Amino acid sequence: MTLTDVLPSMGRSLQTKLEPDVWPRSASATAEGLSIAGISVNELAARFGTPAYILDEDEVRRRCQAYRAALPGFEIAYAGKSLTCRAVLRWMAEEGFSLDVCSAGELAVARAVGFPAERILLHGNVKTTEDWKAALGYEVGRIVVDSLDEIEQLGSLARHPQRVLIRVTPGVDGHTHKAIATGVENQKFGFPLRKAMTAVSAVLAQPGLRLDGLHCHIGSQIKSVASFELAARRMVEFIGQIRDQHGIVLRSLDLGGHAVPYLPGEQEFDLVGYAQRVQVAVNYTAATLGLPAPQLTIEPGRALVANAGITLYRVVTVKGSYVAVDGGMSDNMRASLYGARYLVRLAGRSSTAPLRTVSVVGRHCEAGDVIATDVSLPADVHAGDVLAVPVTGAYHHSLASNYNQVCRPPIVGVRDGWARPLVRRETEEDLMARDVG
Repeated sequence: MTLTDVLPSMGRSLQTKLEPDVWPRSASATAEGLSIAGISVNELAARFGTPAYILDEDEVRRRCQAYRAALPGFEIAYAGKSLTCRAVLRWMAEEGFSLDVCSAGELAVARAVGFPAERILLHGNVKTTEDWKAALGYEVGRIVVDSLDEIEQLGSLARHPQRVLIRVTPGVDGHTHKAIATGVENQKFGFPLRKAMTAVSAVLAQPGLRLDGLHCHIGSQIKSVASFELAARRMVEFIGQIRDQHGIVLRSLDLGGHAVPYLPGEQEFDLVGYAQRVQVAVNYTAATLGLPAPQLTIEPGRALVANAGITLYRVVTVKGSYVAVDGGMSDNMRASLYGARYLVRLAGRSSTAPLRTVSVVGRHCEAGDVIATDVSLPADVHAGDVLAVPVTGAYHHSLASNYNQVCRPPIVGVRDGWARPLVRRETEEDLMARDVG
């Protein structure tokens, strides 16, 4: 059973021809073009300009509720790095989620909406002085330590016993892109299993720290439930070794997040199967070792917001098989970083022209500034057309840049026929405000 199966049923009209699984459920296609949450993309593009990130609030909330239904007993911590802004963090707080942050900046957004400090986890392989000050000042619930230096630094700074998790690399290959694989050795995250006991001893030697559990993230876009099962078993076995060596029983285990489909036909992650199989693996291994089963935490980010977002572009020029738009790698780095693939759809109108294969490219001075290759668009696509790219709610705003001094797009929230800016469009005045030379 997939996440789609447990989402509340809000099916599209039979007349729509949108590709399944990649668009928000409120999206529909008519002769006039694409609409989302009852608002035409032409209206959105005219009102907010392009490029623009459009985020369907109801889709985000539906996915949050589906997670709670599929994972009873789990703590669900939103991975804020996927999309951090006040509105989204407010939604997560209202849905009862915890929050995973990686910097003082992400924590500042959480503080701005009053996100409960006890439900916040800080992690990352590098925590600066500003990160420590922000986390300890807000008294976040848990901090994930990633090195012996961090353990020493945090131990010297903590004013009262700070709950910590140790990030452990379990030696599990999640079979994902090498840039987002974090479960194997010889990469920058965590302690390999064979060295992790040293970290346990170091934490226990710090009177200002309280060891709460383990953190295990094997990578992003992991599709195999079996990989999570293997990692979970190894973590519980390590908890048993910690008990045997130090006489303490850790009560929490954080297992990270998982994959989402980006293209039609890609299999959606089996969330219900994940919940069942991981719990069985954890409970069985714990019982075999005479341990209580730890409290499980999962950190979805992409799975909650990716499919709730679309990006609108306007075609600027068509040159042979290249359709060039007014955005690019400054608002979508994933294609350049990971070779990520996307669907692109003519959104501002319908067309009866035959389809042809093109590449949708950006405006930046890089040959690698490509949004999508080998996509099918009507042969009559032309300058001024509005295009839509789905599954852009995660890691687009977060990775956006000012390359070529291009201003970053807005995030526009839509719900029930209403649209409002969640993050305003950046301006040239914003760029000049930082340039004090």
